[in-house]
Amino acid sequence: MKLDILLQPSNDMRADAAMIQRAEDLGYDAVWSTERHRNPFFALTIAAAATERIQLGVYSAAAFPRSPMVTAQIAWDLASQSGGRFILGLEAAASSHSEATAERDPLGRMREYIESLRAIWRAFQTDARLRYRGEHYTFRLMAPFFNPGPIPFPNVPVFLAGGDRASIALAGQLCQGLHAPALHTVDYLRHTLAPALADGLATAGKDRSYLEVAVPVFVVSGVNEAERARAKQETKRRIALLARSPVYRSIIAPLSWKDMISELDRLAAASHWEKLPNAVTDDALEQAAIVAEPGDVLKCVRDRYLSIADRVCLRMSRIDGKLLELIQRE
Repeated sequence: MKLDILLQPSNDMRADAAMIQRAEDLGYDAVWSTERHRNPFFALTIAAAATERIQLGVYSAAAFPRSPMVTAQIAWDLASQSGGRFILGLEAAASSHSEATAERDPLGRMREYIESLRAIWRAFQTDARLRYRGEHYTFRLMAPFFNPGPIPFPNVPVFLAGGDRASIALAGQLCQGLHAPALHTVDYLRHTLAPALADGLATAGKDRSYLEVAVPVFVVSGVNEAERARAKQETKRRIALLARSPVYRSIIAPLSWKDMISELDRLAAASHWEKLPNAVTDDALEQAAIVAEPGDVLKCVRDRYLSIADRVCLRMSRIDGKLLELIQRE
C-alpha cells in the first residue's frame, strides 16, 4: 500500500515545493495538490523540476470550468517537466464552480472530457489529426502552432474522484485510478465502492490490477498537544461541512450520526458556521478519521485500509516536515 500526502497549496510555491522535496526525502510515494482557494497545478510546477522520484498529482481538479484543451496542455507540460511522474485527478460530480453544468448530464460530460483529453494527447504525441466529436465536446482542429509536440512520457494517468456507483464504474472503465470519498466507512468501501468498480472494470474488459484505489484519510495528529488540539478542531470543521452534503449522506448513512447531522443543519440554517465543529462528536471523529500520535498513524492506517486501498492519502490540517518524519518513523 502506497502512502501519499494531500497538500493544500499556499501562496508560496517555493515553500510548497520544499515541502514536497521533504516528503520525497522521507519516502512518501506521492503528493496530491488540492483545488480549493488556489490553483492546484501551480504548486507542482517548481516541484516537478526540484524532485526526482515522488509522484505529483492534482486531487479532484475542477474539470468543467476548464476546457479539456486547457487541462490537456497543463497536464502535458507537467508530465514532461516531471519525467512522467504527474497524475491528473479530476472531480466526477458537476462542479460547484459552474452551476450551469449541474443540469446537463455531468457523468456524460465527464466521460467525454476524459475521452477528449486522450484524443488531444494523442494529437500532441503523434501529430495525428484531432478528431473528437461528442454531445458535449467537439475538437477537430490542432494547428501546428499550438501543438507542443511529443514527450517521452505521453501516457498521463487519470484518476477520478467520485462516490456514487455510476462515477465509480466510469473510473473503472476509463481511468487508471479512483479517489474514494473523503468521508466514508470501511463498509461502504467494501460493499459499495468495490462492487461498482468491479462492474466498471468488467465492462471495459479490465482486471483489478489495472486501476489503483486511492483513499483519502483525515489524520488528527501533531508534534505537540497544541497542534493535536488544533488538528482536532479543524478536522471536525471539515467533517461537519461534508456531512451536511447530500452526496455524503448516503455514504455515511449506516453511521449513527442522525442527531448530529440534524444539529449541524440547525446551526447552518441559523448561520452559526463557527459552531459547526463543536457539534461533531468525538465518536464521529474517531469513525471518520485516524486519531493517533504521529508514531501510531501508520499502524492505524494499515489496520483499517490494508486490504481495501492501493494507496492512502493522508489528509492533515497542517503539514510540516517534523510531523511527516514522525509519521514515517516506525
